[in-house]
Amino acid sequence: MKNLGEAPQEELATGERSTRNRVARSILDHGPSTVADLAGRLGLTQAAVRRHLDSLVSENVVEAREQRVYGARTRGRPAKVFALTDCGRDAFDQSYDTLAVDALRWIEENAGGEAAVAAFARDRIEAQAVAYAAAVEAAAPEERTEALAKALSADGYAATARSAPVGEQLCQHHCPVAHAAEKYPQLCEAETEVFSRLLGTHVQRLATIAHGDGVCTTFIPRGAPQGGTSPPPGDPPRDSTTQTRTTPSASASTAGRNPA
Repeated sequence: MKNLGEAPQEELATGERSTRNRVARSILDHGPSTVADLAGRLGLTQAAVRRHLDSLVSENVVEAREQRVYGARTRGRPAKVFALTDCGRDAFDQSYDTLAVDALRWIEENAGGEAAVAAFARDRIEAQAVAYAAAVEAAAPEERTEALAKALSADGYAATARSAPVGEQLCQHHCPVAHAAEKYPQLCEAETEVFSRLLGTHVQRLATIAHGDGVCTTFIPRGAPQGGTSPPPGDPPRDSTTQTRTTPSASASTAGRNPA
């Protein structure tokens, strides 16, 4: 006779898998996270989070990284963060990446080279930008970055907006076309150009998932004149989840290029 409260083994396994998927999804939505971050967001103990992370690491869904620290380093070792691997991202909604890369390769080889790929990238994002423009134009000026983040999230980019000392950061915690963008940075460049136009100012891409960062991060300067002018002098602020991939003078048209 089964003891009261004892669940069948398959039910226990299903519950474990469901919680494990919640952990992976939280990393997808919020970017590289510490054990404490995940425990707080999911209402789990840190011991439970570590158990699920151990399983996800063994399955090559997430990987441990040393948290990037900018500025003065405090005593002690940097906190360990967990980020999705390429395989982890594949488990969500990148099943058409191979087809996309093949199509872009065909365009490049048979329909005009890099210029044709860039034209395709611009046409693609312009079609998406119709909804983004409506959301941004309906928002108050100080709320436009947040409005753009919500519109991007509706398209699967899990985007957020956060304040920075001299501006804002638009963070995309997921990119449905990351693998294609890794090979064809024109996709990132066209997207950055659209962000600049929608927000009415020069923007600077600091990091991209396509090039190995945990989050696609775009810096929007505060109080910059309209019309795509440069941000205030000096480097834009960086946090522990981003790494600058461009120089302070980089324009939106080159954002997403891998300098390596």
